[in-house]
Amino acid sequence: MTAPHAPAPGTGREVRTTAGRVRGRQEGGLAVFRGIPYAQAPTGEALFAPPGPAAAWDGVREALAFGPPPPQGTMPGMQPEPPVSGDEWLTVNVWTPAPGPASRLPVLVWVYGGAYMSGSADNPGYDAARLAHEGGLVVVTLNYRVGVLGFAHVEGAPANRGLLDQVAALTWVRENIAAFGGDPDRVTVFGESAGAGSIAALLAMPRATGLFQRAITQSVPGTYFSAELASDISAAIAAEVGLRPEAAALSGVGPHALTSAGDAVAARLRQYEDRWGPVAHTPTPFSPVVDGDVLAATPWQALAGGAARDIELITGHNRDEYRLFLALDGRLGTVTEEQAETALRVFAPGPDGARAFRAAYPELSAEALCERVQSDWLFRMPSLRLAEAQTAGGGRAHVYELTWPAPADGGVLGACHALDIPLTFGNLEAGLAPLFLGPEPGPGVSAEAEALSARFRAAWTAFAFSGDPGWPAYTEEKRLVRILDAEPEIVAYPEETSRRLWRDHPFAALPLLGT
Repeated sequence: MTAPHAPAPGTGREVRTTAGRVRGRQEGGLAVFRGIPYAQAPTGEALFAPPGPAAAWDGVREALAFGPPPPQGTMPGMQPEPPVSGDEWLTVNVWTPAPGPASRLPVLVWVYGGAYMSGSADNPGYDAARLAHEGGLVVVTLNYRVGVLGFAHVEGAPANRGLLDQVAALTWVRENIAAFGGDPDRVTVFGESAGAGSIAALLAMPRATGLFQRAITQSVPGTYFSAELASDISAAIAAEVGLRPEAAALSGVGPHALTSAGDAVAARLRQYEDRWGPVAHTPTPFSPVVDGDVLAATPWQALAGGAARDIELITGHNRDEYRLFLALDGRLGTVTEEQAETALRVFAPGPDGARAFRAAYPELSAEALCERVQSDWLFRMPSLRLAEAQTAGGGRAHVYELTWPAPADGGVLGACHALDIPLTFGNLEAGLAPLFLGPEPGPGVSAEAEALSARFRAAWTAFAFSGDPGWPAYTEEKRLVRILDAEPEIVAYPEETSRRLWRDHPFAALPLLGT
């Protein structure tokens, strides 16, 4: 048994968990609990181990501050975050309007994105106070291992440790959320980008069966690695610290040194194109691994076979997904014909994909073609195909597309990747919101953003309560989707040209080339 944290003044409600009592704080009509361990700290020899049960404690543990973020990688074009002390990374946070087992409120569990190499629940953009308070439900956010620690495929360690962390956190929710006012039989997982890709994997994983009843996937990435590809990438990362990709050896290296090794490989991905193929043209060397054990098949294959037919699903994407990455790379407005041709060669579907893509979109500029093919390959078509696989497997899915253009800098970012995060949480001045809305959005912009955010939150909340977000399910016959914009509407899927181009693309696990 570990000793409880020292008490602090001004705290609020106490709740008993399976590991011990925790004390949160009353904040604006909510009881908020931060930094509750759901698993043991994965340190030392356990650095690459699956998550183990959290150690119990005596007395009352103060749950007032977020746990430290897991060691963070840095995508090219982004500023690195300074390392944070502490290794108790695997924690959850709870916002609840009515603690106590009698409440039985629906539960939303957020899984953050970050290209599988960064992200943490202490991001101000993920503050769930508004979502929980206005929606009248319980919201949980969680930390999971990312980058080398979470997704590198190394000998002597289970694959997809980041996904196993998520399963452990959801198990904690199953066992404890009733004490916080939540209903363990009405749990909805929701996440964006790598968070959505993680949830897509959870839908396919037997280990996650029964841990949630509904799922919302916002911009699902289409990248899942074969074991051979993931092992080759891990060998390159381990070589940065002079070791083989073996858990026993790498566990003796500091976590932040391993993260730096992952960053070094991410910074020169293009050098590996002959072996890693399309991965060399993405921002990250990490993705879930189809290893045959933790993840036996890609989500599209598993869902088409009925793996998640009992899970109600919302899935969708943003119209201009890849424009954010062009901006981060400093290429917005400068893409050349040669760069567009490379993007078409690498990403367009089928043996004659580049020609077919140009023929389908003869009016598009080089930059627009580059953006569209990468938006399709990385996020748009994987998200749509998840709905198609779910319906093929006997389940139900609702589809949306966000088309509202981010107003910052004259709207150059359009409806880009991650714009949906501030709209989902209603945090229009925190996290990434200033990038999209501007540091001081005008009254008109603010009112429009507030109205659209309210629609997001109302739909997600209604889905958590009843499974109905307010628009019809997607079917192969009608393909109806919700357009989220200043003037929302329900239409036939608007990206029909892309849908037809990608209709036969399998979105299989990415292979290792040249072997």
